[in-house]
Amino acid sequence: MGRWEPDARQRLEQAALELFAEQGFAATTVPQITARAGLTTRTFFRHFADKREVLFAEDQAAEAAEQLLITAPPGTDPLTLILDGLRAVATARFEPKRAHLRALREIIRTDDGLRERELRKRGILREVVRTGFLARGLPATTAALLAETGTTLLFVSVDEWLDRDDSRPLADIIDDTLTTLRAVLKT
Repeated sequence: MGRWEPDARQRLEQAALELFAEQGFAATTVPQITARAGLTTRTFFRHFADKREVLFAEDQAAEAAEQLLITAPPGTDPLTLILDGLRAVATARFEPKRAHLRALREIIRTDDGLRERELRKRGILREVVRTGFLARGLPATTAALLAETGTTLLFVSVDEWLDRDDSRPLADIIDDTLTTLRAVLKT
């Protein structure tokens, strides 16, 4: 295949993931990735700023959350907004990529810099949700609590879902995680 093939980005992602899994993130170089993909380094940099972007480039959770909060009808219950948003994201964006997300998580867990980047990603999502609830007129403390809780609910649920060997939908696990949280808060 030539470097002009339309699937260059996917080939680069696949090659990078394979190499990260085989030899580790830190030990993998961009030239190794491009050699495995049968592409040039220049092509790599047309698609990604650096090799970390292979892991984080397609994360659009913050943009999805922002759109949900902007377009939701006024007066919609905040918890309903969070749950509806999480269920929609789970079904549309997470479910089809379970194996890929497992591989990403394993790679991220092996590198301090990647774990830090993952935490920044969570922080950005939390801030987008907080700002969105503030724009909807919620008090600052309420907006912060909802943002923190919604973000935590998502990431705890995703971790449990990725750890499971069954075909249980992520949306069901989100519901169960919320039920557990409610039970813990009552004690």
